[in-house]
Amino acid sequence: MKAVKLFQGYLWFPRELEFEPKEALPAEVAQGLADGPAHLLLDEIRPPFAFFEDGTPTEGQRFFQVTVLVRTEKEPLELKPLTASVSEELDPYLQATPEGVGWLLLEDLRQV
Repeated sequence: MKAVKLFQGYLWFPRELEFEPKEALPAEVAQGLADGPAHLLLDEIRPPFAFFEDGTPTEGQRFFQVTVLVRTEKEPLELKPLTASVSEELDPYLQATPEGVGWLLLEDLRQV
């Protein structure tokens, strides 16, 4: 059994915003997988860049690295069809976050 990333990215929001991503997002998604659910990991990190594209400093933001992974015997590219359903399942949670919360999740089919 190996761990394979489905998505990798960031979630961020202003430090003064009362928001706890670990309470707002599910710890597991895609419950019906043969090998078990996909796990959503949130790790608070220092801002990975100094400024946003528009020049706004990131120092006033809390950043979390977001990783969605699954434990499986399959090869990473075999999991490509799964990414659409996981994305669909996560989208309502991300859309329900308060104003000021941003995120960027990219498909990342690699073994951990």
